[in-house]
Amino acid sequence: IEAMNAGALDYLVKGEISPQMLERSMRYALKLGDTLEALRRLATRDQLTGLLNRRVFDEILEEEIDRSQRFDRPFSLILIDIDHFKNVNDTHGHLAGDAVLREVARRIEKKARSVDRVMRYGGEEFAILMLEGDSEVARRLADGVRVAIETDAVSAGGDLVLPLTISAGVADFPRDANSADELIAAADKGLYAAKEGGRNRVVTCRDIPA
Repeated sequence: IEAMNAGALDYLVKGEISPQMLERSMRYALKLGDTLEALRRLATRDQLTGLLNRRVFDEILEEEIDRSQRFDRPFSLILIDIDHFKNVNDTHGHLAGDAVLREVARRIEKKARSVDRVMRYGGEEFAILMLEGDSEVARRLADGVRVAIETDAVSAGGDLVLPLTISAGVADFPRDANSADELIAAADKGLYAAKEGGRNRVVTCRDIPA
């Protein structure tokens, strides 16, 4: 019981170990390991795009704020929204919409650095936590994503390809916020301004007149 409480998954009795018992125990351990990995992925990943999910985003954001405060290192938040995404679902159906979301997620991941964290924020919105970079560096990354979407039509399944654009808002910690909620609000403010300004653009919260 103590061993199981400490994390053991199975046990074999000394003196009674046979090749058959050892094989059974190994098969059980491998199967359980696969199951635990599948459960971990379900808990941390968005099922459609494979990106980290919103729950993990909230956890990582709090961790990065703590790290930034401890070591005086800035980081940035980019919020990305697919322009007129509702039209894709309404015109071509939800399967096409799902294909668009997967492809946009792939292109965002391709543009992001290996140290950055890319997540599906919700619906047609994505988030990038850009570590060790201020909003100007993050703006360049976001604009790279914007160009990658704008210049190459997105596959929506089968032979259907759609011209799409994205809008993005950028804010950094600690210059633009003192907490996670304030940072999200600042980036969202930039995203709203990008939408209001005609879409297909990147706006930092400091671009907006006070």
